[in-house]
Amino acid sequence: MHYFRKIFAYAKPYHRFIAGNIFFNVFYAIFSALSFVALIPMLNVLFDQIPPVNTPPTAFEISNIETYVIQNLNYHLSQIVATDPLYALMLSIGLILLLFFLKNLFNYCALFAITFLRNGILKDLRNDLYKKLLLLHIGYFSEKKKGDTMAKLSTDVLEIQHSFLSILEIVVREPLNILFTLILMFNINASLSIFVLLFIPLAGLIISRIGKALKKTSDNVLKEQGHFLSLIEETLGSLTVIKAFYAERQFQDKFEASTQRFYHFNNRLVNRQNLASPLSEFLGIGVIGGLLWLGGKMVLIDESLSGTVFISFMLLAYNILTPAKAISKAAYTLKRGNAAAQRVLDLLDTPSTIEEAAPPTPLNTFRDAVHFDKVSFGYTPDQPLFNHFNLNIDKGTSVALVGESGSGKTTIANLINRFYDVDEGAITLDGINIKALSKKDLRRTIGVVTQDPILFNDTVANNLCLGNPDASKSAMIEAAKVANAHDFILALPQGYDTLIGDRGGKLSGGQKQRLSIARAILKDPAILVLDEATSALDAASEKLVQEALEKLMHKRTSIVIAHRLSTIQKADKIVVLDKGKIVEEGSHQELMGLNKTYASLVQLQKL
Repeated sequence: MHYFRKIFAYAKPYHRFIAGNIFFNVFYAIFSALSFVALIPMLNVLFDQIPPVNTPPTAFEISNIETYVIQNLNYHLSQIVATDPLYALMLSIGLILLLFFLKNLFNYCALFAITFLRNGILKDLRNDLYKKLLLLHIGYFSEKKKGDTMAKLSTDVLEIQHSFLSILEIVVREPLNILFTLILMFNINASLSIFVLLFIPLAGLIISRIGKALKKTSDNVLKEQGHFLSLIEETLGSLTVIKAFYAERQFQDKFEASTQRFYHFNNRLVNRQNLASPLSEFLGIGVIGGLLWLGGKMVLIDESLSGTVFISFMLLAYNILTPAKAISKAAYTLKRGNAAAQRVLDLLDTPSTIEEAAPPTPLNTFRDAVHFDKVSFGYTPDQPLFNHFNLNIDKGTSVALVGESGSGKTTIANLINRFYDVDEGAITLDGINIKALSKKDLRRTIGVVTQDPILFNDTVANNLCLGNPDASKSAMIEAAKVANAHDFILALPQGYDTLIGDRGGKLSGGQKQRLSIARAILKDPAILVLDEATSALDAASEKLVQEALEKLMHKRTSIVIAHRLSTIQKADKIVVLDKGKIVEEGSHQELMGLNKTYASLVQLQKL
């Protein structure tokens, strides 16, 4: 119930639908019970179980409402039966039909209200999950499987809808139905009613014991779903490598092992679920059998109960057994929903380590320098990459970062963008700690062009405007021209309105990179980070991209990360990194003159 309460907290904006559902369910329960009680006087009169009633009913009082209603029915039906029995039968049927019509009308109205509540909770839950994904730091996703995260947003949320939210339909309706029906049953016969009443907790106890291990089994099913979704995501993103290494069989074996585990867990889960309905049915039939024995004895032996009243009581008992079974099944279903809710709420409750400053210091323009001041950082606490690292990047200069893989080049770019926060020390812009800036101001100031250009399954125009949604068409075209992208865009089927496919799959590597550069140009950032922006291109594409980059970097503060040292020789300052430390710093000519690490790297690339 702990997780149910947290999920149900999302119902607050939809309180009017809760009120409407309760209102309509009250009338549904009343007419549901009355539709069976109304049979008693009709059966009595129609089958001559009581003498005809010729005396009008006593005056109405709230304390004798039941007697007043029955006397009225008996009196009027007696008068009609005496003159036209067939008409009396039609009236009886009509009254029953009217009561059942009102019962079902109010049931529909109650379900109509609960639909907006269920779907509203589901909508807000999905929105909060997606918002959380966007707010979480990058490091969270490097530690988690993508498929498992996808499963939480898809499969787990649907499981919550089918389990938690589905029981909202019965959480008010069925208890009210039981309550009003029990009141009428106790008015008819207390001893038979007590016998029925004992069934409800007994059935709930038996079914809850069977479903005790359901949450754990459900959790295993959901985790395995996340695992094979991760395998699918990896396979789709790596098909060329899988085929190149002839590894189809290996991946097939992995996937089949996962689906076999899912098969095992799901069989246990579904078999336990399937047990709930026949067990409830059997328990219900047991109660009916007991009622037939007790009630039959009262009718045939003791003669303390009339046959017509007993028939109506049996119908009322059936009317109480159905919601009782629904409640017991809901309790069973709730255990399964607990597993999905726990996984979803774990994601929602995950704290974001990149906190927004409150209140943030405004940053209108970048005027001076970026400074790393005694920065210490490690992706894992026991393996620091930087230890009291210092670096100054003046406005308007280009600084190139070089070094072997793992030396910390890309980490510097990640720290400037606050994808991660430093463990100690500070990174400042114009003397302001970037933790004191709003994320919006910081990232509006910085533009990024990466080795693998990330494009979206949308039009060229919408990809270009990602960082500047209000850009005009003319500004977009000008940015594309600067990036040497305008000509190939015009050659596309719909020009700037062409859909470029998943991750820009309809474009070549050079075209995607030039679109990425055009996007950065249109954003017009004060600081530019180029992370291996040309390393994956052929010579012809690299030339076009390099020309675009030089135009982008003109008079702009630039941080360039590159393995191809030929692309950074024009940088104002080259910083050589080794295991998180600066081992050399200077211009290309100065570093070549030192004839140390940088010169060795240049010589190796020439070879």
